Amino acid sequence: MTAARHAPWTLMYHSVGDCRDDPYRITVSPRRLARQLRWLARHGLRGVGVGDLLAAHAAGTAGRLVGLTFDDGYDDFRTHALPLLLAGGHTATVFVLPGRLGDENVWDPRGPRKRLLDAAGIREIAAAGMEIGSHGLLHRDLTRLHEVSLTAEVRGSRRRIEDLTGTAPAGFCYPYGALDARVLPAVKAAGYAYACAVAPGPLAGTHALPRDYAGQADTGPRLAAKRWRHRLRRPVLHDPPPADGPQRHPESPTLPALPGGDT
Repeated sequence: MTAARHAPWTLMYHSVGDCRDDPYRITVSPRRLARQLRWLARHGLRGVGVGDLLAAHAAGTAGRLVGLTFDDGYDDFRTHALPLLLAGGHTATVFVLPGRLGDENVWDPRGPRKRLLDAAGIREIAAAGMEIGSHGLLHRDLTRLHEVSLTAEVRGSRRRIEDLTGTAPAGFCYPYGALDARVLPAVKAAGYAYACAVAPGPLAGTHALPRDYAGQADTGPRLAAKRWRHRLRRPVLHDPPPADGPQRHPESPTLPALPGGDT
């Protein structure tokens, strides 16, 4: 019998910038991110991209590593997050939208509008040591697409990123955290070595990795509680069974109350 494989701890960020107008809770301020990164360092943890995390996990050397991911490919990653990560010796995976280069987050009807990375920005953060992954072409719910559009989103985005950076991305991230038993195999067949979800339930596996949402409210004690919760739950990565319908999970899920304060 094969031993269970437990998912390594991975944090899910989005935008880094001004939090005053943030209806979707996708933004963390640079100051808060800096404090969160310092908390990781004080606890002997180092943030890395998911590709490196999974390689270390397979080798049994991921005990002091945590995955850091930034969804949507906001340009503020380049200006605000990148300097903080490099200063602390961290890396991350940035999931970008090659079909919206230099565009805005038009999928968020309530705004605010945030600029996305353009081609030069993607190359800049890749050259700085960040892993570039695909978030699809246009940030669409893949479970609602017909086969032609689904193929364009997963295969077409991978090809465009390879054209931009010279390297085909190893990782994919499901927009809205939405996946099902049709979408997951399509992502795997497109050549991705792994894919990130949010809380994929029975679909959890290398191509549906669970992550913990990280936001402006996450002080040191909250991060500690999330880390402890992850260790208690020990989410298992397994071959997903067939599913009857989509598994949809919000990118910024409502979380139980955790202790406040900062450290």
